[in-house]
Amino acid sequence: MLKIKARKLGRRRALLELYREYYDGKLRLVDPKPPINILDYTLSPAYTLWMWTIILLVFSTLTTIWLSDTIWPLKYIRYVLGTIYTLFLPGYATIEALYPREEDLKPLEKLALSIGLSLAIVPLLGLILNYTPWGIRLEPVLATLALYITATTIIALYRKYNTYITKEKPKPKT
Repeated sequence: MLKIKARKLGRRRALLELYREYYDGKLRLVDPKPPINILDYTLSPAYTLWMWTIILLVFSTLTTIWLSDTIWPLKYIRYVLGTIYTLFLPGYATIEALYPREEDLKPLEKLALSIGLSLAIVPLLGLILNYTPWGIRLEPVLATLALYITATTIIALYRKYNTYITKEKPKPKT
């Protein structure tokens, strides 16, 4: 029936009609092979691309900071990644952990809250570091931020998986 309707309307109009039905809630898209456990969920890029992007950005930032002293063009990449690392990622990981459902926040709200929370979290981590034997130096700050971002990302992954399980209830493969 869909092919007949597509031929009558034309491909572009048929896609527009499908989008409208999806937007109105008449059409529901379902994953044909949903993840069964948390490992499948974690390794499925359709569900956890955000997590792998955060991990890649943390790793890239740490790598460019340690290599930028020897390779001078990395200095500018270091500035960009360092800005994202300090002004966006801590707040974004926290927002993902606090609001695990996609429909909880709009993308612009998520961006604004991520930047605002990062501006609150990073100084608090610096204050905590100030009272440790390591002090506020590059290595402890990098390690603390990496640890915080990774820990909150893992918490967010767990919460998103629980939300997915309660929402979807995938059936085991037989």
